[in-house]
Amino acid sequence: MLNKINQLIQDKQEYKEQMARVKKLPEDYRFVFEKIQSYMWTFAGGDGNAMLKKQYELIELFEESARENKHVLDITGDDVASFCDEFISDTDKWTDRYRKKLNNALQNEAARHN
Repeated sequence: MLNKINQLIQDKQEYKEQMARVKKLPEDYRFVFEKIQSYMWTFAGGDGNAMLKKQYELIELFEESARENKHVLDITGDDVASFCDEFISDTDKWTDRYRKKLNNALQNEAARHN
């Protein structure tokens, strides 16, 4: 239990540090980050650690791109939702549980009829 509490405290501190970095980004990057962040966290699964790591990666990508004076949409493309889907494709999402449940049910039913 104590380990879980310590992990929550560390995660909260890491999140605060990440948000401090986001505040330093140019305004257009901050705006796009906030929209992507909202979208990403809608799908977060498990304890959220995987999504927190992806958020960290996004901040690093945006910081580097801003330093290179790239426009934020040059990084994400015009279809930001597709960028997000691809960006979090390897991350645990709450929908994975339902996808697995659906596929298992269909496979079990198909096997029953064979």
